[in-house]
Amino acid sequence: MTSRGKARLATPAPGRPPAAGTLPLGFAVELDARLRRRNGGRVLLGGSPLRLLRLSSLAADLIADGTSLMVRDATTAALARRLLDTGAAHPRPAWQPVTGDVTVVVPVRDRPVPLDRLLAAVRRTGGSLPVVVVDDGSRDAHTVRRICAQHACRVVRHEVARGPAAARNAGLAAAATAYVAFLDSDCVPLAGWLDRLRVHLQDPLVAAAAPRIVALAAATSGLLASYEEAASSLDLGPHEGPVHPHGGVPYVPSAALLVRRTALGDGYDEGMDVAEDVDLVWRLVAAGWRVRYEPAARVAHEHRTSPAAWIRRRAFYGTGAALLASRHGAAVAPVVLSPWSAAAWLALCAGRRAGPAFALAILGSATVRLNSRLVGVHGSRLLAAQLVGRGSVVAGRQLASAVVRHYWPVSLAVGAGSLPARRVIAAIGVLDGAARWWPHRATVSLPVFILLRRLDDLSYGAGLWWGAARARSARALVPKLSHS
Repeated sequence: MTSRGKARLATPAPGRPPAAGTLPLGFAVELDARLRRRNGGRVLLGGSPLRLLRLSSLAADLIADGTSLMVRDATTAALARRLLDTGAAHPRPAWQPVTGDVTVVVPVRDRPVPLDRLLAAVRRTGGSLPVVVVDDGSRDAHTVRRICAQHACRVVRHEVARGPAAARNAGLAAAATAYVAFLDSDCVPLAGWLDRLRVHLQDPLVAAAAPRIVALAAATSGLLASYEEAASSLDLGPHEGPVHPHGGVPYVPSAALLVRRTALGDGYDEGMDVAEDVDLVWRLVAAGWRVRYEPAARVAHEHRTSPAAWIRRRAFYGTGAALLASRHGAAVAPVVLSPWSAAAWLALCAGRRAGPAFALAILGSATVRLNSRLVGVHGSRLLAAQLVGRGSVVAGRQLASAVVRHYWPVSLAVGAGSLPARRVIAAIGVLDGAARWWPHRATVSLPVFILLRRLDDLSYGAGLWWGAARARSARALVPKLSHS
């Protein structure tokens, strides 16, 4: 049963990606600026997650003279695909203005003023594109119809509210175009948003492209608003990339999303009242489709700035983890780390004098084993040590974040019986908050950020545990050991 008591329906099936999925001639990719080259360019280190790519001499020669590659034949198409799929490069397709092949779908319920603002922005940025507004049980249906008529929009009405997934599916079914752009009513698309997303669908394997969700300037004021502007869960940051579980961009929200209509198949899972957008993206990726995050395209969002509403929303998001775990298993794991990094941190935190020595021994052993897999890579010993060190730091940050977010009830219980544990947990809370604040130091003060970050974590974690208890399953709380 979901949060509204609906019986779980069969999981909707996405459409099938094309068998070939070859990138079109003239399609270009640009190597990620953080990519490192070794062995004369035949070995690349980068991507998301971090990996080592070995190239043939021919492939290395194709990208030896620059940072980009254009598809000219089957060989360059195959190389460009590999670079894209590993996150080592980013698409740079030819610019094409949006024509009439996109329908904008807006699910709404009882939000006439934001709806009017959104539709005006759609007409301002998208011209005469077809727009379908799905009225999901608004109490004042007449006002919704009047606003839609002013902006020349079609209305699909649900007499009884069926939830955002069903509303989006209704809009998807009503659209007759090849592509559909979903926009929530509390959004305002900014200039160029659709053009920048549309070009990604020149790749026949791309099922969806998402913009960066930024704060709506007119609605931003107060301490909570400044925090949301810096760290909203809808804002996935400035770095573009492929979307997949545990990657640099693990999900994208449906607040603003451009999709290939045939790729969605049966659409969103209407049995989910929360996390239905994450579920959709992960099902598309599992089916072989690609999903892209494009931060150059921007859509503003009216963030919640009422403390009570904000806390409820964070907890509500947390309840979605159990639903995702029942469908996608370890994809929703709160912590993903290698066995050696887990063992090293366990030894270090055991509190015994020999702990640091054991941790160093484990990391040393991991370095030796990794070095044996880097046969033929110049400077492999130093590289192995660097990768093990980097992996240890990343694992430590994940664990620290989990202590104060996903597992805070356990941390609270442990801290209640131990003064040293309380001090460690408090230090983690401050250091984790400071590390996450640093990129946003020009937007919000450190004390405000740490306070609201901890409140954010408490709210999300409470929802996570409540959702797990309601589902009678702890799968959403189980860490994942990665052997890659």
